[in-house]
Amino acid sequence: MSEQVSVTPSWLTPDPSWVSSGGGSTENLTAGTPPPPAILPPESSAELLVNPWDIVLCTSGTLIACENALVVLVIWQNPALRAPMFLLIGSLALADLLAGVGLVLHFAFAYLLRSDAAQLLTIGLVVASFSASVFSLLAITIDRYLSLYYALTYNSERTAAFTYTMLVLLWGASLCLGLLPVTGVNCLSQEDACSVVRPLTKNNVAVLSVSFLLLFGLMLQLYVQICKIVMRHAHQIAVQHHFLAATPHYVTTRKGVSTLAIILGTFAACWMPFTVYSLIADYTYPPLYTYATLVPATYNSIINPVIYAFRNQEIQKALWMVCCGCIPASMAQRARTPSDV
Repeated sequence: MSEQVSVTPSWLTPDPSWVSSGGGSTENLTAGTPPPPAILPPESSAELLVNPWDIVLCTSGTLIACENALVVLVIWQNPALRAPMFLLIGSLALADLLAGVGLVLHFAFAYLLRSDAAQLLTIGLVVASFSASVFSLLAITIDRYLSLYYALTYNSERTAAFTYTMLVLLWGASLCLGLLPVTGVNCLSQEDACSVVRPLTKNNVAVLSVSFLLLFGLMLQLYVQICKIVMRHAHQIAVQHHFLAATPHYVTTRKGVSTLAIILGTFAACWMPFTVYSLIADYTYPPLYTYATLVPATYNSIINPVIYAFRNQEIQKALWMVCCGCIPASMAQRARTPSDV
């Protein structure tokens, strides 16, 4: 009679309920990997099971990688897309691309290679890339604020130099965060120090979570200032037309402010549950809660290209040129509006 081997989540320490239910002893086993077939009776044939949540994360990673690879390719091949705004969008797409690759590699190594070294490398890649994604979102927000506040001098060489400086700093900080698990800041030798995501320690995840909350607060403040500037400009233009509510510019400005609210709301909805949960929980909590908050966080990298890249008129034109070698007349004649902010 065949007996199946229970599998613990690849991202987490073994579920205590699995141990208590008679699934077998976890002594001398690498946490987050299936028990070896040796624990089964000789006459049993083991069938490797895959955690469904890991399949969801791997699927998300594949979609993230494909979607953002298209954005990176378009920006890389089009010389016209070299303005600071497009460099930051390209940085965001590259970070999300690496995050998708990291999710896929982590799934493959967890069920095929099952090595602590491979696990450290992939988790480091995921941490670094998602950190770069969040930092890139902050850089885009700063760039949008500066483009409105310093509208007359925004297109100067100083802006380009500032953009390159932001890129160097955000990728440097992200690389440092990603190297922490590889350089020894992990819980492989001390399971009780693990966070909700193995092999990250509780302190490591706490630093990442607090940093995210600070960055989110800064982004919120910048978006509030952006809304004030946009509404003030719209009001000044509308007053010149002597009729506020019917002015087309006022209508499109309201649409732009709504877009900013959607951007910030989507970002918070994706990342806030996992951030808050990782601060209050530890490795003893049920794995279901971790996956239920971690999966939506990955969806932010799926949504980012739609919000920041595919809505941009210049990138849309470049995509049309790549796909069919032409640009629709309606798109070529369309003017940029505040809703594109």
